[in-house]
Amino acid sequence: MEHLPPPAEELALLDRELVRLDARRLQLLNRRAWLLSVLRAPAGAPASAVPPPPSAAGPRPWGPATPARPADASRGTRNVLLGLGGLLLTVAAIAFTLFSWGEMGIAGRSLVLAAVTAGALVAPVLLLRRGLAATAESLAAVAVVLTVLDAYALHAVAAPGTDGLRFSAVASAVLASAWTAYGLGVGRLRLPLPTAVVAGQLPLVLWAWAADASASVFGWALLVTAAADVAVAVRGRGLAVRVTACAGASATGLAALGVGLGQSLAAAGPPAAVGPGVLLLAGAAVALVGAWHAPKETAAAASAVAGLAAVAAVGGVARAGLPWGWSVVGYLLCGAALTAVAGLRVPEPVGRGVLGASAAVVAGALLWALPVVAAVLLGPLSLVTEVWAGAPEGFRDALGVPVPGAGSAAPPVVLGVVAALLTALYAGRLRVGTSPLAPGSAWREAAGAGALGLSWAAVLALLAVADVPYALAVAGELSLVAGLLLVSLRRGPGGVGTAGPAYALAGSVSAGVLALATEPATLAVSGALVMLFAGAAARSRVPVVRAVLACGSVLWAVAAATAAGAAVGLDPAGTAPLVLVVPAVTTVLGARLRADAVAMPVEAAGMCGAVVAVGLAASDAPYLSLVLGLCGVLATGSALRPERRRTAGAAAAALFVAAAWVRLGASGVTAPEAYTLPVSVAAFGVGALRRRDAEASSWVAYGPALSVTMVPSLVAAWGDAHWLRPLLLGAAALAVTLAGARFRLRAPLVLGASVLALDGLHELAPHVVQVFDALPRWAPPAVAGLVLLAVGATYEQRLRDARRLKDAVGRMR
Repeated sequence: MEHLPPPAEELALLDRELVRLDARRLQLLNRRAWLLSVLRAPAGAPASAVPPPPSAAGPRPWGPATPARPADASRGTRNVLLGLGGLLLTVAAIAFTLFSWGEMGIAGRSLVLAAVTAGALVAPVLLLRRGLAATAESLAAVAVVLTVLDAYALHAVAAPGTDGLRFSAVASAVLASAWTAYGLGVGRLRLPLPTAVVAGQLPLVLWAWAADASASVFGWALLVTAAADVAVAVRGRGLAVRVTACAGASATGLAALGVGLGQSLAAAGPPAAVGPGVLLLAGAAVALVGAWHAPKETAAAASAVAGLAAVAAVGGVARAGLPWGWSVVGYLLCGAALTAVAGLRVPEPVGRGVLGASAAVVAGALLWALPVVAAVLLGPLSLVTEVWAGAPEGFRDALGVPVPGAGSAAPPVVLGVVAALLTALYAGRLRVGTSPLAPGSAWREAAGAGALGLSWAAVLALLAVADVPYALAVAGELSLVAGLLLVSLRRGPGGVGTAGPAYALAGSVSAGVLALATEPATLAVSGALVMLFAGAAARSRVPVVRAVLACGSVLWAVAAATAAGAAVGLDPAGTAPLVLVVPAVTTVLGARLRADAVAMPVEAAGMCGAVVAVGLAASDAPYLSLVLGLCGVLATGSALRPERRRTAGAAAAALFVAAAWVRLGASGVTAPEAYTLPVSVAAFGVGALRRRDAEASSWVAYGPALSVTMVPSLVAAWGDAHWLRPLLLGAAALAVTLAGARFRLRAPLVLGASVLALDGLHELAPHVVQVFDALPRWAPPAVAGLVLLAVGATYEQRLRDARRLKDAVGRMR
């Protein structure tokens, strides 16, 4: 197809071509004159008598035509001059009409305005015939202002008693019609038709204002204006006309929809909401027609507005006759009905816009219902401070927080409807044109996960708003966890199968916290959760899901052991050894499942149980020593496996040493060396044998032996007021440090140097305090500043020294 530009663009192209041809003709004429002067010159005339050729000051005669003055610069200057001239004429016309009107009689005034307006209307036609399009546009702009001034003058002279709004409505309609006819008649001017579109926005609105019409009539006036703008935007001539009409349609259409929405929300009953609903539906139809013919960039937005207007229209009628909660359901159902566009043959941007409106309505309803779910999930946390205080009467009493919309089934219904929509999306039933949501896409997987979560939330909300008995609420939440675990057994790495374990863990926490109200409920729920998660982990074939479920089972086993200890009357410290049964079981399972992907997560979860046991025993030193020793035994068992030997062996040594320290402190021992030195000697013998293995580091061989004696002695030295123990400890630490440096052993070097530094700091501390007390207050900041300056000045050298020290220590064993 041949592309034909609009008349205005074609005229601009012709003007540029004429300018280029004129420049080329002038160039050729100059060259011809020079050649004639050369031919007519006398034979003996000097070369200087002949003027230089034109090419000396310009381009070659057969080269590309380049005017001496760029066309763009010429057009810019021309446009500035024409615009300034038109502006001055307009100002003069306004000043004449407003301020000089009374100096002339009625005949003279009418004659002057009529003559000037007629001239301004005829002049552009004559100028266009001569190819002066820019000048014609400037005079057309002046003519626009003059016609408005004519209307003002006509009202002031011929009809001064007429109502101003009514006269303005008629005048704007007449001006719109006149400028439409003038623009279509002339055809080559760009200003008249957009001006007619702007004037067309006023007649109906001014008429409704003048008639003191109701809001409904005002809305219909705006909507009819918007419909006319849409028609012009679809069928109008020229880009400027269509853009102006589109802007007018957007402004008047949105204003009309705002009027209809306000009336719909304020309606006292369904009959009163019908009128605004019809207005909203008509506005939706106008927006949909505009979207159908609009470019892709604006079609989606217009169709989204149409969808929202349709929902507001139908849902508003339902809202007027229902409580607010159920009116949300009405709006939601209307928004869900918009998804029917997925099965229709509509342009893709239109379909996506309508589905976007549906998604916005659904999201709004979902946000309204989510506070109920939050209250159900977070409310039972108030029971943590009142464990086993007694069973409440109902579910809402157990929550401890008010439930929004209590007694209304609207929130569960909203959650269920949204879950159904996401299920349809997950099943692949929603598509737009030729772009369906592919079965393997991330959107589809997210829809499936969302549908599962909202279905679970809907049941929880239903239990809350119905205020079921406490026992039924606990059983219901436990059943939901079981259902989520069944869903978790689905094969597949993503979507519903992966979301199931996450929801199951969240649901189990909610059920477990809810069960804290009574002792039987706590024991039953924690035991049931252990079995449920363990059974699901055993049946799952997805490694990630299986690991998550296994960890959940271990953590709930820790909770069950804690609850069992409290149930038999044990204090927290006495319960700690019972809790360590769970890490012991996970250690055995880890050894048996060694190659399985679940082994590491299960052992990590068991370590969490050991941390819980240590925390329970922290208030009782003898029990803490026992728990630390038992943890060391478990770590030693793990160290028997080659792949755990390095980390578990070091952990076992540290735990045994810590258990010994705690036991000494709990027994009130003031001379720990009597107990630790024999152990250190024995440990040194074991370390010497261990060093026969070339891969064994000095930390494994000598670290436990050194720390068993030196660390308790250091603690005792810090509280010892005498000088003998610090002196002996310092001498021993110095010897250990020198031995580590001599034999290039990292553990003796680091441990000896650390203990020596701390011991020396303890001895110097009183003197340092005395020195600081004697110094003026400005001295410490000054010294600190000098130190920082020195370090900064030699920063690079200090950095290199630190790196060399690090490398030297790193080469040690």
